[in-house]
Amino acid sequence: MSKPRIGIIIGSTRPARFGDKPADWIAAIAARRDDIEIETVDLRDYPLPFFEEDRSPAWGPSKSEVAQRWQKKIAALDGFIVTAAEYNHAPTGVLKNALDYAYNEWVHKPIGFVGYGGVGGARAVEQLRMIAIELQMAPVKNAVHITWGDFVQVMQQGRKLDEFEHLNQAAAATVEDVAWWAKVLKAAREDKAQAKAA
Repeated sequence: MSKPRIGIIIGSTRPARFGDKPADWIAAIAARRDDIEIETVDLRDYPLPFFEEDRSPAWGPSKSEVAQRWQKKIAALDGFIVTAAEYNHAPTGVLKNALDYAYNEWVHKPIGFVGYGGVGGARAVEQLRMIAIELQMAPVKNAVHITWGDFVQVMQQGRKLDEFEHLNQAAAATVEDVAWWAKVLKAAREDKAQAKAA
């Protein structure tokens, strides 16, 4: 079995977004491991329209060429860590839309979160966990929550995320969870595919 490929999805597309900082930081932590491969996936590179397909992608192919390209990217990955900004107690609209624009490509894959906002993006992350379950994913227990105090120090005082040991510990635990589940679920998906082909 090849190494699982983990996508670090930047869950915001705003020009002044914060999401690049946690994405780069956790990607660097994950890249220290030799049992997984890491790829950053930027939603800016997939300008999906608001969901407007005739049917769910669970029931048929999407007409949008951008959606088809997005689905191929998700299909090529074995697990995900998503940066999750919290807007009004919820995840970003663009992230929810991206989740809705695939289905089968998400199934039986792990997902972890790096939340940020007033309470570390905790409310957004909890909603995303419920969405992930509906997509038949495996949301992991550990997560990173960059609270407002840490956020301000990074954005206004020039501190780096890797200077916060509590965040480093949370990131390592999240990566460990996603990597473990990615290996287990990749093997299970491959076994199922082989059994189906036999």
